[in-house]
Amino acid sequence: MDSGTMVRADGAVEPYATPDKVPLIVDLDGTLMRSDILVETAFELLGRKPYLVFTLFFVLLSKGKAGLKSFIAARSDIDIPHLPYTEEVVSIIEQARAEGRPVYLASASHEKYVSAVADHLGTFTGWFATNEETNLSGSRKRKLLVDQFGRDGFDYIGNEAIDLKVWSDARRAIAVNAPSSVKAKLKRSGKEFDCVDNMPPRLKTWLKMLRVHQWAKNGLIFVPLLSSQSFDAQSILLALGAFATFSLTASSIYIVNDAVDIDADRQHPTKKKRPLAAGTLPILSAVTAVPVMLAIALVGAWFINPVFFAVMVGYLMLTTAYTFYLKRKLLVDVVALAGLYTIRVVAGAAAISTVVSEWLLAFSVFVFASLALIKRYTELANRFDANLPDPTNRNYRKTDLPIIATLAAASGFNAVTVFALYASDDSVRAVYEHPQFLLLICPLLLYWLGRALMLAHRRNMHDDPIVFALKDRNSRLTILAAGAVMLAAIADIPFV
Repeated sequence: MDSGTMVRADGAVEPYATPDKVPLIVDLDGTLMRSDILVETAFELLGRKPYLVFTLFFVLLSKGKAGLKSFIAARSDIDIPHLPYTEEVVSIIEQARAEGRPVYLASASHEKYVSAVADHLGTFTGWFATNEETNLSGSRKRKLLVDQFGRDGFDYIGNEAIDLKVWSDARRAIAVNAPSSVKAKLKRSGKEFDCVDNMPPRLKTWLKMLRVHQWAKNGLIFVPLLSSQSFDAQSILLALGAFATFSLTASSIYIVNDAVDIDADRQHPTKKKRPLAAGTLPILSAVTAVPVMLAIALVGAWFINPVFFAVMVGYLMLTTAYTFYLKRKLLVDVVALAGLYTIRVVAGAAAISTVVSEWLLAFSVFVFASLALIKRYTELANRFDANLPDPTNRNYRKTDLPIIATLAAASGFNAVTVFALYASDDSVRAVYEHPQFLLLICPLLLYWLGRALMLAHRRNMHDDPIVFALKDRNSRLTILAAGAVMLAAIADIPFV
């Protein structure tokens, strides 16, 4: 790193500047990086130790923000090289250094992280940060910078309303992805300023955050409707309502899961593009939407019927346990995932007040356990090929690949056997006009599951087998063929 004085919020530094080389001061959260370190590290800590949630509130009330940041910093680490740095800001810094200007990093984040960022980038003359006694934000940051460099003695790059206090005493302002209200206040102030805007469209980001494409999984809610042939208007409307409430609930948990796993996601080849990992959506904005979505979903579930409401509460409890605990347990995570899919089938039956076959439930457990194992296999295979270490947020090792593939195959083909037994059950056969056609689904299942395993072995499988099924041409044709077989089994068509 270039020689310079490393300073803290309560430190002092002799300004490394001349009248023609005004220092450039760079904010960190939301500016140099498209995220917030305090929020990230808080969720990382709670993801490992959710029981500390009340402790964090107590520390905040008793010691303030500076104390809270120090408490979290002592217990949480963050992957500095993989943070979502804003390329345009990095370019501005490099240009300033090329001009011989001193560049300082000034952040309200804890000094542990600020110093690590400064060391990693290696372009800063020095840094200012929060320590255990002083939260370097707003007026405190303005006073420190004015004391060091004088009024109008520095240029400042920031991003939010609280930076207006610093900009008021800066020579020049640079606003990075700032809200329109902040830009309007800068304009009214008469301060010379530039804007850097590189965020993707808001609607597109939210749709990606909610993982709308994953709502296809909730199509399992319609399985009881189809298997019981309850095609009356009321049952269809109830199933549609169940689909909508389950989709909202699932999306709210996706947000929490992404917030907890943000550090691990950044090290993943595809998950790093998720909005929170990429920094294209503020974590607090996303998390704030969670209680609203859950409230709407739970109220809707109650109006569908109390039994469906109870099933969805059970789903919510299991998926929350999975997010914070079960996903780190060897094979327990696979059983939990299979359970979460199977609960959707149970929920569909509860919504229309029908009974689902035990054979169908057993089939669901086996087939979705197989898909969960394929998912784990693909994740480990990607790490193996990229020569990455064993995952820290999953209790698997790269050497487990052969046994995971074996378990996935065994579970998948058990599912085919169970479906054959389901199709042969007298109570099920009595419901269909041509029940013998259901057995034709077995070879389709054998083909699709076997092909999925082969593609995973060849490294041609998507991280999520469900997403793969929606995008893969052969998978779509297999699904259509299975649907045609089901309709043929249901339809009252004379066959010779």
